[in-house]
Amino acid sequence: MSSPLQVYQARLDRHEVTYDERQQPALLELERVFQQLIQNTNRSSEKPLMQIKGVYMWGDVGRGKTFLMDLFYECLPQGVGLRLHFHHFMARLHRELNLAFGQKNPLKGIATRLASECSVLCFDEFFVSDIGDAMLLGGLTDALFEEGVVLVATSNIAIENLFQSQLQKARFAPAIARLQANLSEFHLGGEKDHRLRHTGFNAIYFVQDEQDMAVLFDQLSKGEVSLLPLSVCRRAIDVIQVSDNMAWFDFYALCGGPRSALDYIELAQRYPYIVLTGIPELSSEPFEHIKARGTEDGAIGSGQTGERAVSLGVNDDAVRRFISLVDECYDHQVVLLLNAALPLESLYLNGSLLFEFRRTYSRLIEMKSFYYQRLRSKESSK
Repeated sequence: MSSPLQVYQARLDRHEVTYDERQQPALLELERVFQQLIQNTNRSSEKPLMQIKGVYMWGDVGRGKTFLMDLFYECLPQGVGLRLHFHHFMARLHRELNLAFGQKNPLKGIATRLASECSVLCFDEFFVSDIGDAMLLGGLTDALFEEGVVLVATSNIAIENLFQSQLQKARFAPAIARLQANLSEFHLGGEKDHRLRHTGFNAIYFVQDEQDMAVLFDQLSKGEVSLLPLSVCRRAIDVIQVSDNMAWFDFYALCGGPRSALDYIELAQRYPYIVLTGIPELSSEPFEHIKARGTEDGAIGSGQTGERAVSLGVNDDAVRRFISLVDECYDHQVVLLLNAALPLESLYLNGSLLFEFRRTYSRLIEMKSFYYQRLRSKESSK
């Protein structure tokens, strides 16, 4: 069994990664967690379990946070770890809470079930924007720590800034303190974006050249081609073309209507290739309007009446869905082929989601790489 340090060195030797001094403290801490987990696994029955402190890595996009977490996760013995994108985990939490309606302490029961599934819980893109989710998460992480579950997480922001609504932040402060007590925190800084290193493979992004998409569809698609709408999460989505392994959509059909991450998860699980054409310029001037309180858009600010002022550009709802689509394609190693009105670096320069779109930009750059598409090819051949 190889440890995270050993796997990292092997990838350095194969020139698959670039050495980054700023990653080393977090890597050494992940090695420490791994070795302690192995000691717990191999301990005699007379010895108590060692209490293991988890790891929280934060920093700008492309600094290697997810890479390090995945490297650690891949080294774990089978059945020890569970790796989830954070919004997938929150969706699971809400489903389990619905099933546990009426129980006295449902969060403790959920934590007990999770502890029976894994000893280590790996979260990618840890972020809390809604006070309801924040309070649920605080209670659940307390219960998980009591169960001895080790948490390893990545985020774009420090633990102390996880919940950014100043009006409600005090309510989440105890949970912040407990996370800080149970996690070793590392900031992965620097100017280097590791996702920009490998960009020499077939382009996945075309500017105003939809004819190339038709050629690619003919080359890559398998099975019978259909023009009929797809049923996704029991709702119809219009397609341009769809085959056994490839689905081609217009941007507004996939991102312009009432779609959720669940739609994109189902598509990413069904199709190794997804084509999206007709992407317009997404920049738009944000304007403020009043919106009912909810969880989708985050707590950007709130009043006393259950409503809040929200600053959004006219395209930002579609942009949010596009971000979610890219996240799911990335997580499921889908090859995403895009046709847009503007180059990627000019696609979204103004709006209320600039922070979130930086991750999308970086992920699309990585999805152009030889390493990503080689990984996708290996997964498809299994």
